[in-house]
Amino acid sequence: MRLFPAAALLFAVSLVAVPVHASHGGGQGQVPPSGVIGVDNEAMLTPEFWIQQLAQPDRVLLGADAISAQNLRLFQLDPSMRDLRSLPTLLVQEQVLAWIKNISVLPKQPLYDAKGERVPADTLQQITDRLALDNVPMEQSTRYGLVLRRAALRSFPTDLRVFTSADDSDIDRFQETAEFPGTPVVIAHASRDGQWLFVLSPRYAAWTRKDNVAEGSAEQVFGYAQRQPRRVVTGPRVETVYSPEQPDLSQLQLDMGAGVPMLADHPADQPVNGESPYTSHVIELPIRTAAGTLGFSPALIQRQADTAADHLPLTEANILRQAFKFLGERYGWGHAYDGRDCSGFVADVYRSMGVQMPRDTSRQAVSPALAHQVFTSKDRHDARMQAVDALQVGDLVYIPGHVMMVIGRRGGEPYVIHDTTGISYRDDSGALREVKLNAVSVTPLLPLMLDSKHSYVDSMTGIVRVRP
Repeated sequence: MRLFPAAALLFAVSLVAVPVHASHGGGQGQVPPSGVIGVDNEAMLTPEFWIQQLAQPDRVLLGADAISAQNLRLFQLDPSMRDLRSLPTLLVQEQVLAWIKNISVLPKQPLYDAKGERVPADTLQQITDRLALDNVPMEQSTRYGLVLRRAALRSFPTDLRVFTSADDSDIDRFQETAEFPGTPVVIAHASRDGQWLFVLSPRYAAWTRKDNVAEGSAEQVFGYAQRQPRRVVTGPRVETVYSPEQPDLSQLQLDMGAGVPMLADHPADQPVNGESPYTSHVIELPIRTAAGTLGFSPALIQRQADTAADHLPLTEANILRQAFKFLGERYGWGHAYDGRDCSGFVADVYRSMGVQMPRDTSRQAVSPALAHQVFTSKDRHDARMQAVDALQVGDLVYIPGHVMMVIGRRGGEPYVIHDTTGISYRDDSGALREVKLNAVSVTPLLPLMLDSKHSYVDSMTGIVRVRP
């Protein structure tokens, strides 16, 4: 996700240009009205179409213990992941500055605002000054907090949306990712105006608005994350019940895979925020108290909402059902638009089954804790096609800056679901056809082109398999 288009292009031109073999989806065939080659049947846009082709769709691929062991390895071996509890009780200036300077880097290209106007150099200088690097102390006590709402994490402490072309209004280069209610963070620094915090979550480090986080003790923060029983969001998103009595927890968005503790002993005849809880699950969410510190308060999730008492079993059927719940969701770079991007999409799907993944494509594709196959410019077309022929449901296919999830085969050709801005392929005349999608979409893999000379297959950087 973090690679700019220019970086992807530089990678692509270093590859050997090999056309896609005609027997492997070489762009032949009639283009349907949707413009998406190979998707000519509405049933293909349902998980059941792909599930019915599987021999053992409900076979558990990894049990809960194996998933827990893999998640533990992820935090132990993957440098992009952080066990916040293992950080020292004192943070030194050198480390904090390194965290900030790693993410707060201005793109080298000219930047434009949402109106398509060039962002002045003095504006960028003011934004850089807000980092307040001169205010980072030689050492400071490690502070902790919980995220209160779906919170944007940004590379600089500003809401200014910036783009690398005047006609782009989607790919905000200051938007990094989002974190969700209940996520623990370490608070490492504050902006010069005090309105932004530089925080470390388990999988990212960036700036977020101060009002997105409530500060508390380590015991409060990590105790909340360990409380049982929990309710896991299995839909693309659910909202807490509307509550004028507790507006901060009213219609609060919880995304797929989020787990929140339940108040299982709350009396069924005692109202929660003015409403009887007998038709809902009573959960507990973090709030900021009147004193400005971390506290907790009950909230309701309707029983009919798409949630579960635990993570779903990791099966091919569940992988497909969970992925298709996002079909048609608007693409959101860095989790913008209350949605997600390509790497966030696959991570959230697997998170609903308890599997943790790094945030970005570049990290996911090479994570030492995940079973992966890496490709370089030395890997020839035939070797890449052998790997494609062995793809299984749920496998993740990476090209520069993008990831796709395999959903099965039709006519022997692999198909994927992915959160994508658009696709390119050659039509019957051999002309390169570009289709803007900007959504979670189903497409075949093999006809897709990274540019006019290089197919997706010949641009693959890796394949990740989340199963034995």
